[in-house]
Amino acid sequence: MLAARLHEYTEEMSDALSIDEVGRPNAEGPDDVIVEVEGAGWCQTDNHIIEGMWTEYAPQELPMTLGHENAGTVVEVGENVDIVDAGDRVICHPHMTCGTCRPCRRGEDMYCENARFPGLTTDGGFAEFLHTNERAVIPLPDGVDPADIAPHADAGITAYHAVKKAVAELAPGDHAVVVGVGGLGHIGLQCLDAMSAAEITALDLKAEARELAADLGAHHTLDPSTVDVAAEIDAITDGVGAQQVIDFVGADVTTGYAPDIVAAGGDHHVVGYGGHIHEPSQALVNGEFAYRGTLVGRYAELQELVALVERGDVALRTSRYDLDEINTVAERLEHGEIEGRAVLVP
Repeated sequence: MLAARLHEYTEEMSDALSIDEVGRPNAEGPDDVIVEVEGAGWCQTDNHIIEGMWTEYAPQELPMTLGHENAGTVVEVGENVDIVDAGDRVICHPHMTCGTCRPCRRGEDMYCENARFPGLTTDGGFAEFLHTNERAVIPLPDGVDPADIAPHADAGITAYHAVKKAVAELAPGDHAVVVGVGGLGHIGLQCLDAMSAAEITALDLKAEARELAADLGAHHTLDPSTVDVAAEIDAITDGVGAQQVIDFVGADVTTGYAPDIVAAGGDHHVVGYGGHIHEPSQALVNGEFAYRGTLVGRYAELQELVALVERGDVALRTSRYDLDEINTVAERLEHGEIEGRAVLVP
């Protein structure tokens, strides 16, 4: 089969991956599931993996097939698999978990002690076929195109996971801020609008992203390059601040908003990453706010997100590419030239 492989870490996206002929995976284990990939979303994390940013956090052996946002049709299953069968269309959670370690037993499958992560620690879905396991696959409702929903396997569930935590702290009339209305942010904004009665302000540098935010439910939109963000949020919230901030950018400047815009006792959720947090500890004590990280989400949360998609509350903006266009996608995303999510169709 054909697969897009990373042979060495690089910052040059134009020729980062090569299309190689490799062996097709088989269902050798009792809980194995082999999926014919019909859609694999490209994620900013893929760029970071190519750059070697994840080597300190996850074991990697090159060459490796990237791709962790995967959906398609099951073609083969192990002898113990009973929730799906050949011919079923599925979306694949990016964590292949064991189900028996203590975090799994507690329902915290993102902390699984024996997890494998396709496209990060094992071969992923930028290929014609993907090896995963029964605990990672979720059957899709009839009529849902795997290529349309594939990015929800990471981008969607990550946005949903952050929003779900924020919504638990939001009451009607409270204010929430969404920073960045791009590939993740446009999903998170829809989830926030569907799941809460908060007043929403969206921040983005691009006029088209702000227009999209308004279409998706934002009550206010701001261009942070032309206004004083703290002053604007202060005015919108009558001096209270935003109870919840969901930061899909994660740059130094956006994490730096927190002391000035988060309400007392509120949270600044860091979803995007690449920047740093440079705040004095007194700022956190004085405002009693918290920075909260976000790492993908639980299997059950992906099921919940699929339900929102089926109900029509969340829709993806996607563009499709052939597998041999993969380096073009990497380069375009690196330069911020892709709106919504890019999906590879092997």
